[in-house]
Formats: sequence, structure tokens, C-alpha cells
Amino acid sequence: QLQASGGGLVQVGGSLRLSCAASEDIYSSYYMGWFRQFPGKEREFVAAIRWRSAKTDYVDSVKGRFTISRDAAKNTVYLQMNRLSAEDTAVYSCAANRDGTNPRIANEYDVWGQGTQVTVSS
Repeated sequence: QLQASGGGLVQVGGSLRLSCAASEDIYSSYYMGWFRQFPGKEREFVAAIRWRSAKTDYVDSVKGRFTISRDAAKNTVYLQMNRLSAEDTAVYSCAANRDGTNPRIANEYDVWGQGTQVTVSS
């Protein structure tokens, strides 16, 4: 089970840090990912991290602004979001890809946390 937190309302240019805590051990083969969903749209890949190597992957629109990281001791993954824009407003969800397959594909993730709303106001 995954528990996401940290969403909220922030002004343009501000920062937020999302957290996703896993109630069970996260194994080295897992990818942990963050996705976001805009109203009326499909989930969009944001970032992923390979648990063993901490190798990261980002969608182009967040590169240089967002950072995904993990704390293995806490079974927690984070998404630090800086220089937020109104276009980042969405519901953000964390997920676990236990087979370690394509981290950018939502259907490859088999455990999902509840979403957390991020609203960026101008």
C-alpha cells in the first residue's frame, strides 16, 4: 500500500515536496514512479526511480525543476517540485512497478497510492 502526501496550493514559482510511503518493503527491482492527471486527460508520466540503483527518469517538461529521490530506510519516495507553473496543476499519484518494466508506462505499475492535488496559482 502506498500513501501519498504533500500536495497543496502554491504560487507560481514556488515549491512543494510530495512524499509516498510504502507500507511494505520496496525491493531492488522495483521502479517507483510519479504520475499526474489533468482534468479530462489520461495519466501522464512525471518521474521514476529504480530502487536499487537510484537511476532516475523524467518527462521533458519537468527536467531541471523536479527531482525524484528515495529513502530506502523509510521505504519512501519523494518528488521535489521547484519553479512550479500553472501547467503543473494536477492530481499527482505515486505507484510501484514491481516487475521493473518500462517505468514510463502507467499500465506497467501494479500498486497505486491515492492522488494528491497540486494547485499552482498565479
